[in-house]
Amino acid sequence: MSIDSFREKVNLKIFSSKDLINRIFRFFSFLVSLVSIITIVYHYGYSQTPEEKHTLLSIIKGCLGFFVLNYLIRFLYTFEPLKFFRESRVELILVIILMVDGISYFVFGFPLAKSFLIAIGLENHTWIYFLVIQIFLVIIVMIELAKATATITNIKISAQGLFILSFVMLISMGAFLLMMPEMTVDHKGAPFLTALFTSISASCVTGLIVVDTATYFTLKGQFLIMVLFQIGGLSIISFATFFASFAVGGVGIKHTSMIQDFLSSDSLMDTKGLLRQIIFLSILIEVSGTIMIFMLWDPNLEFTSFWSKAFYSVFHAISAFNNAGFSLFTNGLMENGVQNSYILHLVIAVLIFMGSLGFYAIRDLWGVKNMRNRLKIPWKKIKLSTAIALYSSIALIIIGTIAFYFLERDGVLAGQKSVAAVITSIFQSVTTRTAGFNTVDISQLKMPTLILIIFLMFIGASSGSTGGGIKTSTFTLILLSAYSTIRGKRNLHLRNNTISFELLNRAFTIFLFASTFILFSTFILSITDPDISAMPLTFEAVSAFGTVGLSTGITASLSDEGKIVIMILMFVGRIGTLTLAFALSKKVVSNKFKYPKAHLMVG
Repeated sequence: MSIDSFREKVNLKIFSSKDLINRIFRFFSFLVSLVSIITIVYHYGYSQTPEEKHTLLSIIKGCLGFFVLNYLIRFLYTFEPLKFFRESRVELILVIILMVDGISYFVFGFPLAKSFLIAIGLENHTWIYFLVIQIFLVIIVMIELAKATATITNIKISAQGLFILSFVMLISMGAFLLMMPEMTVDHKGAPFLTALFTSISASCVTGLIVVDTATYFTLKGQFLIMVLFQIGGLSIISFATFFASFAVGGVGIKHTSMIQDFLSSDSLMDTKGLLRQIIFLSILIEVSGTIMIFMLWDPNLEFTSFWSKAFYSVFHAISAFNNAGFSLFTNGLMENGVQNSYILHLVIAVLIFMGSLGFYAIRDLWGVKNMRNRLKIPWKKIKLSTAIALYSSIALIIIGTIAFYFLERDGVLAGQKSVAAVITSIFQSVTTRTAGFNTVDISQLKMPTLILIIFLMFIGASSGSTGGGIKTSTFTLILLSAYSTIRGKRNLHLRNNTISFELLNRAFTIFLFASTFILFSTFILSITDPDISAMPLTFEAVSAFGTVGLSTGITASLSDEGKIVIMILMFVGRIGTLTLAFALSKKVVSNKFKYPKAHLMVG
């Protein structure tokens, strides 16, 4: 009897129990995933005795054993084993490693992974073994949870609503974790408002802080903040889709449509492929940035170890690319040994620029396939959306650099040599639009410079990027529309393309909503914090809405009510005013009718 015929007989025998067994294992998968998360959270959030650590390790091993059993049961019930292996190849690799490690333990009395650590001289570093097992568990749990997102189509909520809900969940989890004792230096955990503010600022890639990230949080807390702005930069839905794409069955249309809207993708079919490319391109850029930053740290900077220096490099590279603006230095990039590292500033500025362009533009410009096509067909142009993102960003950087240089030549740039002053001006022009790093004291800037920065922060980054603001495409369309109106043109044309009135209406709506929201928030701030003058409050409000993170130094001194206003600004700025409006509004039943045209005096 052949293997295929034997499998066929087995499948026919057990087919009647397939649905029941699958339902049982799905239920227990959820419970075990929950236990896994609680175990890992407890391990890192609270101190334990050696006995408690051993118990936690046993629980984690038990959870891994269940997931191996779950995979084998799913394999047993499948009719197409080769297809099953192809579609779950990541899980297959993990299961094989875990099975080999488990078998080696039961046969030889020692786990293979631990034996490997001893072989390379790390027998006294049992925490590494614990960490490796936890990483395996986290990956498997992420895949299991991501599979559950395939049922997102059944949730009766709009795509915009789900996008907002994902950020609410991320922020809530971040705030809860930051309140745990092991996250802060005093081992008391952050107070609720501090934890919530920090979580929102990190998840919404803003960078405004009410406590010093460098001295208030432990390494665990700093690592958690880094994870929050990494996930917040790409959005938690993107990560869920990425993991779900490795699972059997993939993701549904509704799920994919959310990613299409977030990434500003042209095609629904292209979205999942685009997402994978974006994830890998992002990792490549962040790794490259980490290596360059690591090599460019000033030799006089005192790091406690090689790993400390590496962590600082990773943290600042991810923070820069995701336009988060968080730093592990008390004075930010104004820290001694960092403020005058101008080549380092340029590397960080490039990372900020790449992150602010938008993921679709990154793929269009630097995707391997697109670059190869442009080499074959040199006359082929980049896409219109990419051209707007690229050229408008470059124009704004040039304008900002020139204006900052001449406005502050006798101000904060006084005493700097010409090259240093130009690099500082370039850096501030890049970072003010979205990132929030600063190499000069913002509170010492002149009033015209502050107004310039407010203007740049309000425009923000490009569509589909990690940055906030009204976006460069919105600003470009409004400018071109105004120009066309002055010229008396009936239609707006851009690079042999007609811009629809729907797009123009969207751009003007975003501009109106953003302006009104900032003005109203500043008004509320003037009531909650009457002792602070109007300019710092306006600067803070625009910085929060633009998810920039620059401040004149008033963030920590704001009242609790004022901090709540800033938190709302950061949240709305990250998800977008139009997304929020669509999520809260009801759809029109029908718009297939017209009223007579009105004739009004305008202007």
